[in-house]
Order: sequence, then structure tokens, then C-alpha cells
Amino acid sequence: MASFLQIPDAEKGHDLNLFCVPKHYEDDLERVIIPHGIIMDRTERLARDIMQDMGGHHIVALCVLKGGYKFFADLLDYIKALNQNSDKSVPLTVDFIRLKSYCNDQSTNSVKVFGGDELSTLTGKNVLIVEDIVETGRTMQTLLSLLNGYNPKMVKVVSLLVKRTPKSLGYRPDYIGFEVPDKFLVGYALDYNEYFRDLSHICVLNENGKVKYKV
Repeated sequence: MASFLQIPDAEKGHDLNLFCVPKHYEDDLERVIIPHGIIMDRTERLARDIMQDMGGHHIVALCVLKGGYKFFADLLDYIKALNQNSDKSVPLTVDFIRLKSYCNDQSTNSVKVFGGDELSTLTGKNVLIVEDIVETGRTMQTLLSLLNGYNPKMVKVVSLLVKRTPKSLGYRPDYIGFEVPDKFLVGYALDYNEYFRDLSHICVLNENGKVKYKV
């Protein structure tokens, strides 16, 4: 089973006043639950684990947009550093896909996939899917099913966050950064109707924020 850092349900997080938070978001956030520095440290460790398991082969890193772009960029920076300092470096290429399964703060039963026509290039390749958060698991299961149709050599999934929720279908990624409570989280590229991606820390969104930015 993948190792992870667990954020307990009773975790109170950190006062917003202790961190640099954009002023336009101050009234919309409840607390900082994972500071940026801890995200980066955990990401570095995930990079080490991934290279230990997959470092013997050419890796195609597949970023799930949009929420995964920041984690993807930072993770690949760490992987690149490890690769450059290894006696047995491997080629690393990137690709992108976009999935949509949310309306406001609710996960829908349907998953829309964008960019699937590009996946034919993954045939016979070792693929690392980079995701921001896994909740029900339905989105990732849909993507994995789609990828299997192109016959990749190996597929591994890394997710920065896995949410503890009764809606979960039981799916768990191969690599997990943090297991988090069933709260709506924003920041570090996780959004609420496209807002909050420009927030460095991962924070809990309050009711004011949900109302203010609801479409």
C-alpha cells in the first residue's frame, strides 16, 4: 500500500495570519491545512520513490489539467534533479490531458475527457499519471480504462491528495502525498470555479467563498 502523510479529521490547520495569503481571498478561506513548504518536501520524497520504481525506463509523465499543473511542474523538477545526478539517467517526456467531473463543489456522475486523441503515442510506454486530488476515484478509473486501450507498457498514478470520503469507490493511487479530510480544498492549483489556483498553500474553503465564486 502507498505511504502517505495523513491529515486527521480533527486537524485544525493554521491561522491565515501566519502565512502570505492574497488579500482578495482572505475572507473566503477557513484555514491553511497544508503549507507550501510541507507540500514541497513531500513532493521531493514522492519523486525519489517514483524514480526508484520507474527510473530504469523512459518515463512519459502525463499531467491531468488543470488542477495538477503546479504539482506536475514541481514534481518533475525534483525528478529531473534526481535524473541528472544518477549514473543511469533515463529520458523523460511529458504529455497533457484534461478531465472534468465537477460543477461548483459537487462531483458529478459523468466524466468528460479532453485530449484523448493524443494518447495513441503512449503505446508501449511507461506512463506516470500526475493528478492533484483523488476523491471518488471515478475520474481516475475512467482515465485508466481509456489508457489501457492504447496498451502502455506500465502505468503508475501519483496524486498529491486523496480525500477520505464515503463516496469513494475504493481506488488508491500508486503514490500519495497526503490523505485529507472530506473538506473542499483550494490552492496550489486546486480551484473552485477557476479561482484560488494562484494560492500557494492548500486551504479549506469557507461558505462565504462558495457563495462568492459560485457560477
